[in-house]
Amino acid sequence: MSAKRDYYEILEVSKNASKDEIKKAYRQHALKYHPDRNPGDKAAEEKFKEAAEAYEVLSDEDKRARYDRYGHAGVGGASGGGFSGEGMTMDDIFSHFGDIFGGHFGGFGFGGSSSRGGQRVNKGQNLRVKVKLTLDEIATGVEKKIKVNKYVSCTSCDGSGAAKGSSHSTCSTCHGRGVVTRVTNTFIGQMQTSSACPSCGGEGKSITHKCTKCYGEGIVKDDEVITVNIPAGVAEGMQMTVGGKGNAARRGGVNGDLIVVFAEEKHPELVRDGNDILFSLFVSFPDAALGAPVEIPTLEGKVKIKLEPGTQPGKLLRLKGKGLPEVNGYGKGDLLVHVNVWVPKILSKDEKKIVEKFNESPNFIPKPDKDEKNFFEKMRGFFE
Repeated sequence: MSAKRDYYEILEVSKNASKDEIKKAYRQHALKYHPDRNPGDKAAEEKFKEAAEAYEVLSDEDKRARYDRYGHAGVGGASGGGFSGEGMTMDDIFSHFGDIFGGHFGGFGFGGSSSRGGQRVNKGQNLRVKVKLTLDEIATGVEKKIKVNKYVSCTSCDGSGAAKGSSHSTCSTCHGRGVVTRVTNTFIGQMQTSSACPSCGGEGKSITHKCTKCYGEGIVKDDEVITVNIPAGVAEGMQMTVGGKGNAARRGGVNGDLIVVFAEEKHPELVRDGNDILFSLFVSFPDAALGAPVEIPTLEGKVKIKLEPGTQPGKLLRLKGKGLPEVNGYGKGDLLVHVNVWVPKILSKDEKKIVEKFNESPNFIPKPDKDEKNFFEKMRGFFE
């Protein structure tokens, strides 16, 4: 599978383009590659979908920010692994962005059907579900079983909508074409228009006796447990598409897709920053001054490290490779440990006397070196 193109490159805009510039660029590309203007041109259709996917991301502030930071992986657009910008079909594109064209354009509708050889092919609706993941699950990847209430194929008629022993007959109105043509006279001459057959709904056939369970629709509401294999390293807001697991289509059409959106649950001790993991370590003054072994929680279990004597508050320790993996890629982030020295808020009389004696020692007088004075510069460089 070829790598996805840069969304800014697709729409031919700069990375600091405004919303209006992005919308204008998308409209130009969509009109240029619209299926009505390029009938039967698969390459144009792919470019039309590609432009819609780019616009879907760049027109949304949150998605655009994630894309700018993480690329396609940040918006579920990494190649392979079932990820795509939106899992969009042609129907989805017209449904999402019809306002850009001022409504339906070129006779394309999006009412749960599409045309194939003149006849209407029913299309099941896509479903969207949110799945919560812990950091531990994100670190390793996980198999989730999701219970979804949706339209499924009727078992009584095998999704045909026809009762047992019954059959389908050719529609007498459209003679199986699925469309009817009307000719009207206008001041500039005759105008011919085509529309879905009102008798058969554009399917080109009629049911002689309808199934009593689904009333001829071929679908019924029911629960289905769907297994989803989620790769390691996914992030909040990313999504993956499970093809054909959305709502079943009426009378044996094309099923919709299940779009799984990921949400992260808060970890009791660790915080995610991209692929890095952050942890705040609190130590006592004696341990910071004298050095001591400390225990650090990681996504792979607890590890012990040795604090060096004289460890200063705010020191950052890096545990290489103890972060999260790159989704659909290679390498792992790090675990960053921020050292905080705990200063007691309440002291007894004896404790106060001990602490007051420290002030008499020259070693307790602050004497920061050049590096310690430039703490903020060091912090900025560390995170950059």
